[in-house]
Amino acid sequence: MTPPDLVDSVLEIDGRIATLTLNRNEVRNELTGTKLSEEIVTVVDWINAHEGVSALILTGAGQAFSAGGNVKHMANRETGSFAGDVYTVQNKYRAGIQRMALAMHRLEVPAIAAVNGPAIGAGCDLACMCDVRLASTNAKFGETFVNLGLIPGDGGGWFLQRLVGYQQAAEMTFSGRLLGAEELLRIGLVLEVVEPDELLARAREMAAGYAAKPPRSVRITKRLLKAAQKMELPEYLELCAVMQGICHNTDDHAEAVSAFLEKRTPEFRGT
Repeated sequence: MTPPDLVDSVLEIDGRIATLTLNRNEVRNELTGTKLSEEIVTVVDWINAHEGVSALILTGAGQAFSAGGNVKHMANRETGSFAGDVYTVQNKYRAGIQRMALAMHRLEVPAIAAVNGPAIGAGCDLACMCDVRLASTNAKFGETFVNLGLIPGDGGGWFLQRLVGYQQAAEMTFSGRLLGAEELLRIGLVLEVVEPDELLARAREMAAGYAAKPPRSVRITKRLLKAAQKMELPEYLELCAVMQGICHNTDDHAEAVSAFLEKRTPEFRGT
């Protein structure tokens, strides 16, 4: 597997675990004036095409996870990232940050957001696009669009309420306030809070647990979890029956059963 060439982020592969680090600390890993959202799309498509990866960790270099959009660019309606008439701006969203949301939604492996610092606006939404969120004690989340007279144009309103429920999502979005790590843990937006120097180690430990499972079962399970968000139960059960038929006929299923009966550690091969 040859990883894609990236400019504003760093992709590391360790066994079956991919770690993507947003690497524009000088602009707090903002997503609209850099290549970061584009590179997230590239990495997702690469992972989906390579079954040798079973988990993705997403984190930020420096002080922030991601500051979201570039506010200075918003002030310049002539040449900034958000410049243009209504048609031009909506096309920039469709061809830009919304492609990131769609990519994260179609990612076939578990994604862990290791949130090292502030995750603001689109940065908050990016964390919400992952399956699991781990926060350092320095983390802060803010659905802050309303503070700038904007709405979550990257789909944040769709992701957030599915994680914390409508009422909590509404309060966060209408207030535009920042939530610290302990409150994030209390409302269930993050799974765990750890010290900053333990964050990546904990994310890697969790990712290693996912990556140790039968690779095809992990990917199929992720697809089924996403499908459950939009399907009625009868149709969903039909899909599960087909996918279960696939799993029953994999070599890894046979290996898992044998290892269980023989009380040994299984050796999965992704077949």
